[in-house]
Amino acid sequence: MHATTVRGRYAGVAAGLLAVAALTTATACSASDPPARAGGPTTTAASASARPAESLKPLLQQALPGVEGKTFTSAVVELPPNASAAPHRHGEAFVYAYVLEGTVRSKLDDEPVTTYQQGENWFERPGAHHVLTENASRTEPAKLLVVFVSDTGDKLKVEDPKP
Repeated sequence: MHATTVRGRYAGVAAGLLAVAALTTATACSASDPPARAGGPTTTAASASARPAESLKPLLQQALPGVEGKTFTSAVVELPPNASAAPHRHGEAFVYAYVLEGTVRSKLDDEPVTTYQQGENWFERPGAHHVLTENASRTEPAKLLVVFVSDTGDKLKVEDPKP
């Protein structure tokens, strides 16, 4: 789904998640006593083609009040120039992504490849297969703010098995 075509009930969900994520990012980046963290920076394995891999820096992970069994997690994904993520899924999580800087190419399931630039966003339905995630530039980094609403205890990213 293109960044400017989010409509209906998902538009309200996306807008609400963006507001919460923006508040979370501002709080995590500016507070002298930072909120509970989802863990330290992590890096995923590079693909077989030896392209640089993305890194994920969790900002906040918290149980959603009034929604038993669901957890809110926000993170910043950094993609160095020419970086690519391995194909993956986010389990049954609802995922919202916002491009903070740079340009990112993304392909979900059998949809066409879509290019997102700074200020654009997309969401991923639970169970979606993220076939392609890559920095479109060979010289400039890209950065995403990603928000997950997941089942408590589930892994946020599960890479496809290696052939």
